[in-house]
Amino acid sequence: MSAQKVSMRCRDLISSMPDEVLGKILSLLPTRLAASTAVLSKRWRNLLSLVDTLDFSDEIGNPEGFSGFVDTTLDLLSNSHSIVKSFSLSCKHENSRVDSWIRTVLESGFLELHLKIVSMQSIESQLFTSNTLVQLTLYGGFCFDGTLTPPRGGVFFPNLKTLNLVSVWFWDDNMFEFLISGCPLLDVLLLHYGASDGLGLSSSIGVSNPSLKRLTVSYHFLAPDVELFRTPSLVYFDYSGYATRQYRVDFSSLVEARLDLRSCREEPVVVVKEDGEVDVNDDGSAFGEDDDDIEDIEAILDLESSDEQVSDEDDNDSGSGSGEDDDDDDVPDVTDLVAGISNVKTLRLSSYSLEVFYLYCKSMPVFQNLVTLSFESDKERGWQVLPLLLNNSPNLETLAIKGLVHKVTDRCGDACVCIAKKRKKKMEEEEICCLSACQVKVLNISGYGGTRRELKQMRHFLGNLKSLVTVKVGVKAKNHEEDDNFNNNYQRITSALTKLPIASSSNCQVYFF
Repeated sequence: MSAQKVSMRCRDLISSMPDEVLGKILSLLPTRLAASTAVLSKRWRNLLSLVDTLDFSDEIGNPEGFSGFVDTTLDLLSNSHSIVKSFSLSCKHENSRVDSWIRTVLESGFLELHLKIVSMQSIESQLFTSNTLVQLTLYGGFCFDGTLTPPRGGVFFPNLKTLNLVSVWFWDDNMFEFLISGCPLLDVLLLHYGASDGLGLSSSIGVSNPSLKRLTVSYHFLAPDVELFRTPSLVYFDYSGYATRQYRVDFSSLVEARLDLRSCREEPVVVVKEDGEVDVNDDGSAFGEDDDDIEDIEAILDLESSDEQVSDEDDNDSGSGSGEDDDDDDVPDVTDLVAGISNVKTLRLSSYSLEVFYLYCKSMPVFQNLVTLSFESDKERGWQVLPLLLNNSPNLETLAIKGLVHKVTDRCGDACVCIAKKRKKKMEEEEICCLSACQVKVLNISGYGGTRRELKQMRHFLGNLKSLVTVKVGVKAKNHEEDDNFNNNYQRITSALTKLPIASSSNCQVYFF
């Protein structure tokens, strides 16, 4: 059979599909490309009216004819029995008709509206309402100016379930709060702002919605004075931004929290030099790091505390907090935020969050329901708050750590191997190791490089976590000059780990991934 006949047969098979199927196929394409299929044959001429998704972008085709094409398509669908449910618009060059298109979509009963523009575009609040809209995304230069007022009854979108706001400007605190509270069935809210963006809020961020279940907040500019989250039905909270001076929260139903809290202040951190002397570090550089690769497995297994680089300074910290002057109005305070998330079952923290917890949480609550604790390590950030977190998590079952290398400080307590032999002995005499008291059954370590310091830390974990059942280690091996191949290095790293003594029992299983 010739190639031409095969091609014609395939084309006929596609054309013979039911209209509904062809409409679904065209819905997966950018609308401008879908419309171009009308020139294929009479069979395809009117199929555009069967699409359920419109996706317009002025970066596809000639930008000069973009506005006319959108107008024509909307007119065509308005004069037919359209089944369109979703409208997406991306404007980089032309946005003079955006207001008209938004009005048409909202009046047409669409279920989804996704808008992305580059230049500034004010939204006319009088028309910004819909009884049918379920998903709404605003991305880019959209601005809610002084004309935004709640419609009658205070409801903008009575059926909206998902709202995504990316780099959207609000010129008044009330505008933002009106919009959020004006969506009574809202389930999912995403707020994302880059370093050059701004919420336009003068003094606070306020999210108040009794139905909201998932909230993602990400912004990278200096925080407002106050952040309010009155969301009693929230079950998932993902927060990334600078810590602020005051939090007011209602997270009574929260199950999982992911925090990436940053400090806009440069705080001095006590670190330890290679000679064991204490130094106050202001520039974020790390001292006393022992990241040499493993050369002699048996020597490492016979580790002695004399090898540990650390201070013998007294550590009298019984709680978190850095002792900052409480009268300083610029000092963040995350105490109420941490207390608000204390009922979660799963807590995931960045390395920055560990530091912020230590510096700016005045009182660490008990995480009575916490089952899974996950955090990231960074060589520029310490584990100072980790002992307190572990002690205050009596039902913790899974401890997951991304990377073991962290800044050596004199405040990590007995959660790691930073402390010197003399002080370690003193602590062992005075109190039980925070690891020994843990009920952790699963230890998950990712990004394990097999360095001398990492192996010491693993020995410390395995030797003190007495309830361990499963250990999972993600090995990040690299080639050595003396190795013939990657597998030799991987084998050496895993072999060293399998020889470490485990305090729990011989039934503890170690897996590598």
